[in-house]
Amino acid sequence: QVQLVESGGGSVQAGGSLRLSCAAYGYIGGDFYMGWFRQAPGKEREALATIDRDDRTSYADSVKGRFTISQDNAKNTLYLQMNTLKPEDTAMYYCAISYARLTAIQALRAVFYKYWGQGTQVTVSS
Repeated sequence: QVQLVESGGGSVQAGGSLRLSCAAYGYIGGDFYMGWFRQAPGKEREALATIDRDDRTSYADSVKGRFTISQDNAKNTLYLQMNTLKPEDTAMYYCAISYARLTAIQALRAVFYKYWGQGTQVTVSS
C-alpha cells in the first residue's frame, strides 16, 4: 500500500511561482511512473508532468517550459516547480503513482495511475 501526501499549494499572483511536494509512504520501488495532475471545477483531470525511476520526464504542452517535475529518491518525495503561473493554472493539484509499464503517451493519462494523494489547492489571481 502506498500513501501520497501533497503540500505546497496556496494563493499567488499571476507571474509568481510555487513548489509543490508529494511525500510517498510505503513501498516505492521497481518500475514506476509518478505524475502531477490537476483538476479545475467542471473540468476533467489533466496530466501535467510525469517522471519514471530513471528520471525521464514528460510534460503536457500547457505547462512545458513553465513547470518542472523532479524527485528525491532518498526522501521518497516528488516535486513540481511551477513558474510564471497564470490564472488558468488555478486548480486542485494531485500527485499519483503507477506501477504499470507505460508508454510515454499512457504516462500522461490519469486512468493508468492507481495511487493518488488528497490534493493541494493552487489559486492564481490576475
